[in-house]
Amino acid sequence: MEQYKQEFIGFMIESRVLQFGDFTLKSGRKSPFFMNAGAYVTGAQLRKLGEYYAKAIHDNYGLDFDVLFGPAYKGIPLTVATTMAISELYGKEIRYCSNRKEVKDHGDTGILLGSKLKDGDRVVIIEDVTTSGKSIEETFPIIKAQADVTVKGLMVSLNRMEKGLSSDKSALDEIKEKYGFETGAIVTMEEVVTCLYNKPVGGEIYIDDDIKGRIDAYYETYGAK
Repeated sequence: MEQYKQEFIGFMIESRVLQFGDFTLKSGRKSPFFMNAGAYVTGAQLRKLGEYYAKAIHDNYGLDFDVLFGPAYKGIPLTVATTMAISELYGKEIRYCSNRKEVKDHGDTGILLGSKLKDGDRVVIIEDVTTSGKSIEETFPIIKAQADVTVKGLMVSLNRMEKGLSSDKSALDEIKEKYGFETGAIVTMEEVVTCLYNKPVGGEIYIDDDIKGRIDAYYETYGAK
């Protein structure tokens, strides 16, 4: 496993973004782990988060693209932090773009925030986590309606590796099949378990035998095929 992936897993734990216990998800599923990207709240956290995304995007898609698009609202700070990190780490200037929830009719008008999309632009979409693909379903038509662009791929922070609500495929696989672009994540839950199982972070074991057994049982029921 790449070093930055191991560091990112520790970073999620230290930021209390990734937690283990008993959680009820929006879907109604009872999960032994939960991710809340809203817990990234400081400048230092966002700077490091942008660097992890930048490295994952570089490794998965290269830097031959023009625009990083983040669906509102959580995608907005992600695009800003990551375009800054790409500039700093790789010396590549990528424009950022997000959608608004409502069309603005004065000043900087329109549905987009940040850079406008232009014909020929190559776009990478960035999100925190994808469980149902709903945000892509909402924003993909917006992106395609603005200009003749090519979406190179989607990057999320964590691939939960569980089946969607309508099929046995993961949300990322469903998106890839439906829209025809690549999908990727900084880390997968399989990598998280490998990295944390009976291994301390900050002197504490987060995935012990009990949690590992509950995660295994969860994936026996909800794991993507």
